[in-house]
Amino acid sequence: MGQIKIYGLKEKLNPKKEKWSEVIHSCMVEAFELPENKKFHRFFPMENEDFIFPDDRSEAYTIIEISIFEGRSSESKKRLIELLFQRAAESTDIAPSDLEITLFETPRQNWGIRGLPADELQLNYKINV
Repeated sequence: MGQIKIYGLKEKLNPKKEKWSEVIHSCMVEAFELPENKKFHRFFPMENEDFIFPDDRSEAYTIIEISIFEGRSSESKKRLIELLFQRAAESTDIAPSDLEITLFETPRQNWGIRGLPADELQLNYKINV
């Protein structure tokens, strides 16, 4: 499971939403072995006055926040981050200096999904990758 939020200036983010979604999902599938149909992406296009960032970033500056269940190895999390930087540069022309990625891990019992705490759900994919 992964809930993903993508933040950026609306002029830069809006035209690339579909591409971002493809890139992020392909990285999640490869690094975390998520099923192809597990895609939960939310975009937050920001007005200039609502998105303050350092002068050494360009207007393409983008933040990706990924909330996941606990259990993935350090190697798979690092692999996800590496893939995101690589594929973002190739597919969205975002320089590594304009991309920040944060993973938030929480226990499954802290998630409510389909009417149950997630630790009571029968999943069709592995968490411990």
